[in-house]
Amino acid sequence: MEDILKIELETYANGLLDLLDKHEGEYVLIKGDQIAGVYVSERDALREGYKLFGKGPFLVKQIKRIEEPARFTSVLIRF
Repeated sequence: MEDILKIELETYANGLLDLLDKHEGEYVLIKGDQIAGVYVSERDALREGYKLFGKGPFLVKQIKRIEEPARFTSVLIRF
């Protein structure tokens, strides 16, 4: 099975230097290998993503120089 959003993440990585130069701190909307837009807020990017692409996969990512690792926990695990 192909990773969902693999192409979108590659598109982000390939365009990162240009995005940082012009839009650091903003949010990019990516579908496939195309950057669909850059927005000041995550909410605006998500709204436009749902408008353009419906419930299908698309990527909204904050444009950052340094990525912070994501940490996830499960509330289903009981000790």
